[in-house]
Amino acid sequence: MNHRGFASDNNAGVLPEIMDELKRVNTGHTNGYGDDVYTELAIKLIKKEMGISTEVFFVYNGTGANVISLQAMARPFEAVICAETAHINVDECGAPEKHSGCKLIDIPTPDGKLTPNLIEPYLNGFGFEHHVQPKVISITQSTELGTIYSIEEIKQLSDFAHKNGLLVHMDGARISNAVASLNCSLSDATIDAGVDVLSFGGTKNGMMFGEAVLVFNPDLSSTVKYIRKQTTQLHSKMRFISAQFAVFLNDELWRMHALHANKMALLLANEASKIKGIKITQKVQANGVFAIIPNQWIQELQKQFFFYVWDENKSEVRWMTAFDTTEEDVYDFVTQLKIIADKFPAL
Repeated sequence: MNHRGFASDNNAGVLPEIMDELKRVNTGHTNGYGDDVYTELAIKLIKKEMGISTEVFFVYNGTGANVISLQAMARPFEAVICAETAHINVDECGAPEKHSGCKLIDIPTPDGKLTPNLIEPYLNGFGFEHHVQPKVISITQSTELGTIYSIEEIKQLSDFAHKNGLLVHMDGARISNAVASLNCSLSDATIDAGVDVLSFGGTKNGMMFGEAVLVFNPDLSSTVKYIRKQTTQLHSKMRFISAQFAVFLNDELWRMHALHANKMALLLANEASKIKGIKITQKVQANGVFAIIPNQWIQELQKQFFFYVWDENKSEVRWMTAFDTTEEDVYDFVTQLKIIADKFPAL
């Protein structure tokens, strides 16, 4: 298959700037487990962005970041409230529940976003030993449906959580795309909005591997280094994660590439929506496009471009763009859609 697919930003390669840096740091010996100059620099850059009190823990992957975060935030008799579509609920094979021992309370949402009104009915049983105790609200930014929490929405959720004795975790696997869309700083949409712990993603925006757990709440940081080790997420050759973050953060490289991916998603949605039989189902705010298309089109289109079916019952598909998606990719995809639409007209 010569075409770039639209299945996931995970399917893209590595940013050239990061690949160059990986080659550069791949010389000589340096201390392992984060006791090196590359990790020191990356932590310095993150603290400059997020505040000096931020504690930084580099990990290998996104599931690991989420699992470590939730273990640090809740005990096994406590619960994590999340959207029904949340990655921790749907796509992590029960890892958060297995490792933290916590129950996930998943709430249906129309757009992947939690609100205080949606959460409030689930806040009950406090102090009653027969009931799991709600402790964490976990939100995803951008959401699994490609939508974005505004800064004000995050602040409202954080205020609501803290008033009720709860903590806020943000799964930021695509935080770059969200912040680029909001046209704000990373701190504006996280620590300054009241988030306690952030899973800071890099892989989906062009890193080879590596994420970071950023702990903003000082009451939660003391045990994270032990949890990271016990969860098998302490990378011995840490420089290959931290060096990527240093490049990622330098001159906001992350923002440039996230803006491009977002722009390609909007172009794809605009062009695809012109075709009879296609209905865009969610606001296109980051780098994901959700659409209902005739079922007969899906297999035909997948012969040329790989992508995932989001909801088989509704014939809803998900198309993701990435830092390396080009306008030519989008127009090739839309052209193929038009060919299939002419061959199999929508009823």
